[in-house]
Amino acid sequence: MKVVIIGGVASGMSTAARLRRLDETAEITVYEMSEHVSYANCGLPYFVSDVISRRDNLLLQTPEALWNRFRIKAKVQHMVTAINRAEQTVDVKNLATGETITDSYDKLVIATGARPRKLDVPGIERALWLRNVTDADAVKEALKNSKHKSVAILGAGFVGIEIAENMRHMDIPVTIIQRGNSILSQFDPEMVQPLQAKLEKHGVKILLNTEADHITKDKVVLKDGTHIDAGVVFTAAGVDPDNALAKAAGLKIGTTGGLWVDEQQRTSDENIFAAGDAVEKNGVLTGEQTLIPLANLANRHGRLIADVIAGRDVKAHASVGTAILGAFGFAVGITGLSERAAVKAGIKHHIIHVHPNNHAGYYPGSKRLSMKVLFDPETGKILGAQANGEDGVDKRIDVIATSMHGNLTIEDLMDLELAYAPQFGSAKDAINIAGYVGNNVLNGTTPTLQWHELETAKANGAQIIDVRSGGEHGFANIPGTLNIPVEELRDRLSEVQLENVVVYCQVGQRGHIATQILKANGANVKNLDGGYLTWAAGEAALKK
Repeated sequence: MKVVIIGGVASGMSTAARLRRLDETAEITVYEMSEHVSYANCGLPYFVSDVISRRDNLLLQTPEALWNRFRIKAKVQHMVTAINRAEQTVDVKNLATGETITDSYDKLVIATGARPRKLDVPGIERALWLRNVTDADAVKEALKNSKHKSVAILGAGFVGIEIAENMRHMDIPVTIIQRGNSILSQFDPEMVQPLQAKLEKHGVKILLNTEADHITKDKVVLKDGTHIDAGVVFTAAGVDPDNALAKAAGLKIGTTGGLWVDEQQRTSDENIFAAGDAVEKNGVLTGEQTLIPLANLANRHGRLIADVIAGRDVKAHASVGTAILGAFGFAVGITGLSERAAVKAGIKHHIIHVHPNNHAGYYPGSKRLSMKVLFDPETGKILGAQANGEDGVDKRIDVIATSMHGNLTIEDLMDLELAYAPQFGSAKDAINIAGYVGNNVLNGTTPTLQWHELETAKANGAQIIDVRSGGEHGFANIPGTLNIPVEELRDRLSEVQLENVVVYCQVGQRGHIATQILKANGANVKNLDGGYLTWAAGEAALKK
């Protein structure tokens, strides 16, 4: 059996290596148009700034090593220019010599990945991007030779923020230009505002709700006429599936613009498979197709293709989309649906925000960890989660992602037995606390109000009471609120508008206690979910 693979990074190399382990007799050829095969493209921003100092560390395999160990023919600087489905052949151009050959296949795998989104901005040809190691080499050279030591980044997604952090590590002035109203549009604004504050504290200038009009030799000119110094310009406005070959071959393209595949990663041609960022995925929560350009899915689906080609009856799981990003020691993570995605899809949901510590507060080094969890208001099924903080974000997002895979509910989180010692966690871990709070909301013990619903509640005549201490209230509070510390609430009930009241504290715990006291006294009361911390983050995000 002859298998040809177009693309030699995550999904392509996963297919090749797995297939060799399953079938020693298959003839496997990988065509990769860049100069390297099986490289760590997620590490490219860190190589540019020498956080990863050795270029060789990015090169996971070489054509020689792949042949010696696996008998896989990996041909770099070879670009497949056409797929001829009737003949089951591909046309391949050697980019080093210009020579073109035709190769045949029994099974073909398309693993062409995604390409940087091309912006319709005059002068955009000056912009750089990071797709492969050669691109990173070009960036390092451009930074070295630039007369104007300043960088403008078009886009505030994962790559844009990673580039910004690494430019600041090099002490280069950086401006991020973002068309949307917040960074990292996959997240909800209150959950990424602390990261934005961290970026700005470290000298990254972030311009929201704006976009480039044109690019000159040393500046980016915005739509409002503002001139941004830019010795080097990066385009980081997202990626698009690189499926030109598939389109030209007449393969089915999905509703997202990604290449359509079935649950075995087979395209509309039974002899052609596809995986990776060029391919759309089935979103488990919405039931709709989506684009999830993540390396773990690319590797997983590449392995699955090899299993199918080798005759195994396996099928891909629907995807939830789990990702994490860190900058300047602060991390944000997400799995499943955000609030804005749930609203857009018309999916009913409850929301909780919690702000526990990453480990026991009495143990040195404890840091605040903020989490947001969405769940079904009837069944408690977990729909998604976000987290931010300096430590422990990855652990909690991974636990939630695993819980979602296992169809656990928000209440099941209460009973998870997680590793505990004071330096690693708390007796009530952040995950357990999310379960406790979710249980209270799900069964109606604690009616809650979201931060962005507070103004509407005020307009409808609600009384807003701060149940924190007088000192906390004096330091920072929600304007127009009455301060009654929770310890004094029972003695000051005459001051409370029992028919319509909202209480809040710093993170929600004292608000829960106050809610129970007022409910017992006949009040129509709601607790501001996540307390002052969540409200303040959300309001700060709105003002950007």
